[in-house]
Amino acid sequence: MAFHVYIIFSAKLNKYYVGYTENLDTRLLQHNGGISTFTAKANDWVLQHSEPFPTREDAHKRELEIKGKKSRKYIEWLISSAG
Repeated sequence: MAFHVYIIFSAKLNKYYVGYTENLDTRLLQHNGGISTFTAKANDWVLQHSEPFPTREDAHKRELEIKGKKSRKYIEWLISSAG
């Protein structure tokens, strides 16, 4: 089974969220259902980008790499360059 690093966006908050999961569909439902503390502030989260990884460790490493940049510009570049 694959793991995914994902980036979701809320227009209401004008914010991105980066995470990783084994099941993208379920995780998106959880974010929009208010289960995660940060994303509970909105219910309009939309998947913008995802990257598959063979292991949880690889996905977590990539998530930390993206978050470590602390850059909205980098996230928007990542989203635009993937398509």
